[in-house]
Amino acid sequence: MTSLTIHDLDESIQARLKDRAAVNGRSEEDEARAILHAVLAAHDAEPQALGTAIHALFKPLGGFELPDIPRDPMREPPRFES
Repeated sequence: MTSLTIHDLDESIQARLKDRAAVNGRSEEDEARAILHAVLAAHDAEPQALGTAIHALFKPLGGFELPDIPRDPMREPPRFES
């Protein structure tokens, strides 16, 4: 494993990291590692088509059946005479 040192980190960012680590019961280092892993893993995922992504998002909610809609027969197309 390698080490990473971050210089010139804003105090507000460090405070937020410390608070987030406390909420999650981790050290600041473990919290930073978890954040980096989550963000970088999301970017490594294969891109999906929009429809596939929407389907995956709503699939756990279950499905439903659409009712049959009665249709009239197609009408004759108009005839344009010149």
